[in-house]
Amino acid sequence: NNNFNKKGADFMKRNKCKLLILASIMAISMASFGLSNKNVAKMPSKPDAINTNKKAELTISKAELDVVAEKIFKNEAGGKREDLVYWNTGEDFPSLGIGHFIWYKQGQRGRFEESFPQLVAYYRKHDIKLPRIVEENSYSPWESREELFKLRSVGNKDIVELTNFLYNTKAIQVSFIFERLENSLEKMLEIADNPENVKKQFYRVAKSPNGLYPLIDYVNFKGEGTSRTETYNGDGWGLLQVLENMKGTGSGKAALEEFSDSAKFVLERRVKNSDPARNERKWLAGWLNRCNTYKN
Repeated sequence: NNNFNKKGADFMKRNKCKLLILASIMAISMASFGLSNKNVAKMPSKPDAINTNKKAELTISKAELDVVAEKIFKNEAGGKREDLVYWNTGEDFPSLGIGHFIWYKQGQRGRFEESFPQLVAYYRKHDIKLPRIVEENSYSPWESREELFKLRSVGNKDIVELTNFLYNTKAIQVSFIFERLENSLEKMLEIADNPENVKKQFYRVAKSPNGLYPLIDYVNFKGEGTSRTETYNGDGWGLLQVLENMKGTGSGKAALEEFSDSAKFVLERRVKNSDPARNERKWLAGWLNRCNTYKN
């Protein structure tokens, strides 16, 4: 009897342990399932983008980058040294450097992404001594186009120093733009409707002969196309919109021609959507000529 009772007690103990283990497993499974459901609810609506969110893998020689720098300098400033410190008619901000980087006044909030302070941070990252006017001003120090051009006309020493600095550091500026392009792919894929196509078109152009020039120039010219403020009637005009509009597969000349045509389509649409009071049509011919350089 004692032996039977002992075996019975052991049996009950073992089964009790099994039941406790089973209950624990079920509890963990239920908790995991609940957690999983919460995660799914918070997942982005375009899961394809998650797998493709990477910094672009691009390579370019210093000699090639120097050529691109000169092309951007010509596109933005007409290749004129004095126009490295400029203020376009019809705009409420100055444009500096080979990329005509935007510099807003203190408290100013514009539609377009401000890029000059990012360039300044890039200079500092590379321990490059800045001109006095940049060191002493976090924001644009000029109130108007008239003020800037008056100072330019009399040879203001701060503007002369800034102009010479920007002319002598073209290599740093184009390196900054190239890094922006490398980082643009991840930003675009996060919001693209068809991230796989955007990635395919990006590398289709990038891997074509001289294909990095149009990508580098356009991302500086009109941005990534990921900013909600840089749209008219819901349509953007950045690199993302150009790539989304492309459908081809061939590399080389076919890719460059389609990129050029797509860029022109996007810019023409921007002008159609713009406020007539801004008279953006006055810039369109120049923009389209610039896009034609992407085919070569």
